[in-house]
Amino acid sequence: MIVHAVVVGSGIAGLTVALHAVERGCTVTLVTKDVLDHANTRFAQGGIAGVMFADDRADDHVRDTLTAGAGLCDPEAVQVLVDEGPDRIRELIALGVDFDTDADGAFVKGLEAAHSYPRILHAGGDATGTEIEHALVERLRASRVEVIEHAFLVDLIADAGRVTGVDLIVGETPEHAGTRRTVEADAVVLATGGVGELYAHTTNPPVATGDGIAAALRAGAAVCELEFVQFHPTIIAVGDAFLVSEAVRGEGATLIDDEDRQFVFDTHPDGELAPRDVVARAIARRAREQGAPVRLDSTVLHSTDAGERAAYLARRFPTIDAAVRERGLDWAKDPIPVTPAAHYLMGGISTDLHGRTSLPGLYAVGEAARTGVHGANRLASNSLLEGAVFGARAGDVISADADATVWPAGDLPRGAAPANPHDLREPTQFAAQKYEGSAKACGFASFSRDALQQLMWTHAGLERDAAGLETAAATIASWLAAPRHPVSERDHEDENLLRVAAHLVAAARDRTISVGAHHRIDAGPETGPSATPVAEGVPA
Repeated sequence: MIVHAVVVGSGIAGLTVALHAVERGCTVTLVTKDVLDHANTRFAQGGIAGVMFADDRADDHVRDTLTAGAGLCDPEAVQVLVDEGPDRIRELIALGVDFDTDADGAFVKGLEAAHSYPRILHAGGDATGTEIEHALVERLRASRVEVIEHAFLVDLIADAGRVTGVDLIVGETPEHAGTRRTVEADAVVLATGGVGELYAHTTNPPVATGDGIAAALRAGAAVCELEFVQFHPTIIAVGDAFLVSEAVRGEGATLIDDEDRQFVFDTHPDGELAPRDVVARAIARRAREQGAPVRLDSTVLHSTDAGERAAYLARRFPTIDAAVRERGLDWAKDPIPVTPAAHYLMGGISTDLHGRTSLPGLYAVGEAARTGVHGANRLASNSLLEGAVFGARAGDVISADADATVWPAGDLPRGAAPANPHDLREPTQFAAQKYEGSAKACGFASFSRDALQQLMWTHAGLERDAAGLETAAATIASWLAAPRHPVSERDHEDENLLRVAAHLVAAARDRTISVGAHHRIDAGPETGPSATPVAEGVPA
């Protein structure tokens, strides 16, 4: 029997699944919401982490990942990530990814926050994601994989408890309504990315609307740890959101306030290279205190001569340099204003170590999946590695799983949560009446995407408390209770965002302590790296 797999999503995880599955005899249809190479992967600046140097140790990469995850990583998943990561990186090299090398031909080492060793590889300076995406897409186009572009996932199709295909809207444009299409499959892989569009400020592209997670929830798949949303600390606070890679701070750039003080050391002994959640909250807090954005100071890098420094920044970070200068800023001469933004979802659809979900026939990989490697706070540059490692693992087992009489994932004992916490199925009319007054009082009476994004940013963002989360839950419940009839792709995206928001807020309400990226200002002392005391002798 020839197994047919449908892969939804064209980032590093989805492309890797498709290539591995087709190599093992599957027929593969890859469905992508936009064009093939417009996935979130291409926006990844920071690089890919891996033990690729003789003086680095796998045990150290494991330790760094577990520490950043604040004790909530799955150690077995982390071990898989670190052990198999180098082979996946070598696979990317074989496909044509040209990682940066020095004059002697050795890989250039990059350091990012919470890593104890400079194990980050970059390609094209700060264009790592683009280089990886390009290489994988070129290989895919030369393969037997069928590609359907401009195809939106409406829902999963299931029969007798097994996922058997996907329901799509294909070819929608502003001028054309698109057509519905059903694609049957022996296996469906969700590689649909994260939920950045839930927030008013995000590094994610507009396609990140949680479509795969919402479809999995409607089908009854288990999800886990949706409350763990990572906020990237440094987005240019001028013009459209644009991420300034952590690699810039890894090179030695500092964060300063209006008094030119490196204020992050007040919070953590690692200062600018503390875990991302720590740095993001420190930035937001200091900006609030001084009434203006904090600044990223790159004038301390490379040379005391501004001209030489400008040439270095343009060479080392060409994408960021162009974005900075497009906004009328000169980061070779002056510190630039930065602010946090929603960046990466650590939780998602619960999977085993091969991407299998709680539903037979359904897999999840990449940011849409909760593999267990990130815990409460993703270690920098582990996301591309996760997509490559677990994408390959899923692609390698699809064919064999189709012949299995028992779904190998079992009941996912590795921390999976119910698909519908707090009974988040369609609210009753009573619920709508109950919550309507609360929603109006908070200024969010009518649903719009902008209103949802502002609600989530305010009450389920960098800092959270019981009252704010209750406001968010009540407002979302009232919106869910109102009659809506999605027709267009955007309508369905709004439905997906609402559903995921409801589950995210419910999970955040349930976790009453602060841990990692989930920061409850009404809780007791934090756990994990956020709680690390300032070391004696560290400058304030």
